Amino acid sequence: MWKCPECGHRFASRNLSHSCGRYRIADHFHGVAPVIQRTYRRFAQVIRSCGDVTIYAQKTRIVCMVDVRFASAIVRKNSLECGLWLDRRAAHPALVRIEELNRAMYHYFRFNEPSQIDSEFERLVQEAYAAHSRAARR
Repeated sequence: MWKCPECGHRFASRNLSHSCGRYRIADHFHGVAPVIQRTYRRFAQVIRSCGDVTIYAQKTRIVCMVDVRFASAIVRKNSLECGLWLDRRAAHPALVRIEELNRAMYHYFRFNEPSQIDSEFERLVQEAYAAHSRAARR
């Protein structure tokens, strides 16, 4: 892992392009409905249940890393858009789109309340974590 000397964020390789800066997760929630804040807390709880994970804010999103980024969240006024890197196409009621990049697929989910982050989504988070964690693959 390479650590940017300016912002301290970690990356899989040296000198990757990024929006270098120090941002706080709390900054993403100004003017956001309280239910979306609770939804994010549920998302973060699921992410942390996987194991040793780093969660940090960037300019436009919140990133979740193990050995590389495996999940993210974008806070909207009335929803939370969560993304997962998976090695296959997955299905879920909250899935809104899939972007295929090389051999991986980035899945976007839209949640409007914490209860939508269900056990099925938890399994997808664990799958994404395992696919991107050297320790989980051992």
